[in-house]
Amino acid sequence: MRTQPLPDFVTADVDLVGRTTLALPGRAAHLAEISSCRQLAQLVGRQSPRRFVLGSGSNVVLSGDFDGLLLQMAIAGRELLGEDADAWYVRAGAGENWHQLVAWTLARGWPGLENLALIPGTVGAAPIQNIGAYGLELADRFQSLEAFDMARGRLLQLDRAACRFAYRDSVFKRQGWHLDAGRVVTSVTFRLPKDWRPLTGYAELAAELDRRRLARPDARQIADAVIAVRRRKLPDPATVPNAGSFFQNPLVSAELGVRLRQNFPDLPCHVQPDGRIKLAAGWLIEQAGWKGRDLGRVGMYEKQALVLVNRGGALGSDVLALARAVRDAVRQRFAVELTPEPVLL
Repeated sequence: MRTQPLPDFVTADVDLVGRTTLALPGRAAHLAEISSCRQLAQLVGRQSPRRFVLGSGSNVVLSGDFDGLLLQMAIAGRELLGEDADAWYVRAGAGENWHQLVAWTLARGWPGLENLALIPGTVGAAPIQNIGAYGLELADRFQSLEAFDMARGRLLQLDRAACRFAYRDSVFKRQGWHLDAGRVVTSVTFRLPKDWRPLTGYAELAAELDRRRLARPDARQIADAVIAVRRRKLPDPATVPNAGSFFQNPLVSAELGVRLRQNFPDLPCHVQPDGRIKLAAGWLIEQAGWKGRDLGRVGMYEKQALVLVNRGGALGSDVLALARAVRDAVRQRFAVELTPEPVLL
């Protein structure tokens, strides 16, 4: 049987160094730039050893060469679908830059995403991880999404219940759809509330607003404060390759949280609706002695212990070795298990 030729939007043997923010070496056997659902339909039924959906590469650890097909999402578009008495409904294509979407909504007077400003990545990747920062998660502003089912060759619509959001989690991660490109997010619709209320409870954000003498900040002022805080502590991947926060803030039982707070009174803790305690992973890593410390060609950033950086020439194996060392150190001192945020590819 003759092999069916690949569509012309698929490129063979692609260098991936510039397609991930950690700038790790590796090549993809094939890469498809996806700008429409029609292109996804053309790939249905084609055999590939592996498939993976790649956004901006800000949450990926490349372990080496990838022998399958990478789908790099480039579906564009932002629009106001409509509004009612309670909210504005905004839809964006999966390939849109996340921060640019946040800035666009705020410029049009639609608040709600300001606490998520400057998070790297694309719109399509945001619900996979259920991104969050400074007291807000994507799930809090989510209405629905469209995803292309690569097995059935058709578009699906998933509401919030179907996405099964949890802390840094969703049905896409839980069922491995993000790893085999079984369902590919093509657009996301957000519900931005008209009865908007500022979320300023996180200490860093509150301190920045206080420095700016903003007792009653509006949404754009909150976004500006969030951007300032993030820029102070997070390196620009263009100059210091990194994948942002490398570990999730761990959730522990109420009992363990109380014991840890008794032994470590300065440990930042946040009680969750289910009674569990969210701990600050960066604080744990710093107290375990890893802030600003290197292991070969990689290290934990000197301004934010939660960020793993490539000092130059690092391999995927270097990143994994440092991640293991940091996890071991935190486990030994605090009896807490850290979970990496990025996907190992």
